[in-house]
Amino acid sequence: MFDFQNLEVYKKAKAFHVLCREFLSTHRQEAYIKDQLSRASFSIPLNIAEGSGKFSKADRRKYFVTARGSVFECIAIIDILAGFGKVTEEELEILTRTADELSRMLYTMIRNLTDRKQSEV
Repeated sequence: MFDFQNLEVYKKAKAFHVLCREFLSTHRQEAYIKDQLSRASFSIPLNIAEGSGKFSKADRRKYFVTARGSVFECIAIIDILAGFGKVTEEELEILTRTADELSRMLYTMIRNLTDRKQSEV
């Protein structure tokens, strides 16, 4: 087993991708929306895995920042769909809560990898 597979953030990222895929499989959406949400949610665990394999803090941080950006992208898509009435309140709550938890975990990881001198500027 690879080390990243034991990370709680990686496990939650995988679960979030599954939630997004399940949502897409039960709702008719335009192809571009399905593609964008699938790719963005898939990007999260992939960037966590790739970042965890990097040696420098700066390199790891870059991948975790990208993963967090993908979380925001997923929520933007879901929010837009909710505006069109294509997401139930329950789905919106579950997806948003899961994404928020994932975002907070990634933020903590990013903050812990930030050079203290750089963050004081």
